[in-house]
Parts: sequence; C-alpha cells; structure tokens
Amino acid sequence: MLPEIKHILYTTDLGDNTRPVFRYAISLAQQYHAQITLLHILEPLSTFGNALLETYMPKATSTQLHQKAIDNVRLKMQKRLEAFCTEELHSTSAESHLIANLIVVEGEPASTIVAQAKQHQIDLIVMGTHSYSPINEVFIGSTARKVTQIATIPVLVVPMKKK
Repeated sequence: MLPEIKHILYTTDLGDNTRPVFRYAISLAQQYHAQITLLHILEPLSTFGNALLETYMPKATSTQLHQKAIDNVRLKMQKRLEAFCTEELHSTSAESHLIANLIVVEGEPASTIVAQAKQHQIDLIVMGTHSYSPINEVFIGSTARKVTQIATIPVLVVPMKKK
C-alpha cells in the first residue's frame, strides 16, 4: 500500500531563498491533494539574554516584557506569512485552498517542528537547509539534521541556494 500524504508541514524562516522550498511543498500538496501548514519558529531568548534582563529588572518584569515582545513579533511574523502566501499563490490561484494553517510559535526549532507535526497530524515535513561552506557541503544544516534524527515521519530537505 502506498503512503498517504494528506497534511504537509512547511517550515520556514522567511529568508530570501525559501520560495523554492515552498514550491516543493505546493507541488507535493497538488499531487497528493494535501493541505499545507506553514510554520515559523521564534527562537527563545538565550540563557545569557535572560540573565542579562534579570540583572537590570525583577524577574516578573522581565518575563512580562519578554512575553509582550514575543506577542508583538508573533503578530508581525503571522502577517509576513500571510503576505508570503498571498504573494506566492497570488491569493486567487487554484493553490490558495491548499493552505490549512499559518503558525508562529516560540521554541527550539527542531523539537518544535517535530512537536507541531505531531500536534497537527502531519504526514510529511518539508524544509530547507543552508549549507554554504565547503565543510557544510557534506552535511545538511543543523536544524534539518536534528529534525531528520528525531522525526517519526518523512522529512524532505531541500537545499537552498545562495544568491
């Protein structure tokens, strides 16, 4: 029996070279009559960043300030994802119905990608990788590598070319 692909998770940092990766997700969704969930992850403030904030203000204040900033960034990134989809799919095209969700969450990238895949019953993860240096040509990017190691579903890793 052939595997069924009904829901694809496309992860993006919305960088300059992500459009070709998104086009792979669209192509697969068309072929399999699947839905796509777009995911952007906001990396959490580092331990050093947290310690620095708490040095200059009470923990409760720094937590509140951090949450307000994350909410603001989440809203802006949600709008950028919407604009990205509209631009790429021309909003009236036949592909616009393929987008099921636009998600912006905070977390460590690899584990968050896998957690979101489980939460949304994803059948395939599509993501790009940055591998520009001669040493990295042998290996895929660290987030993509981690996802392929911990995911229990297939992961399509598309190399993103440098401009």
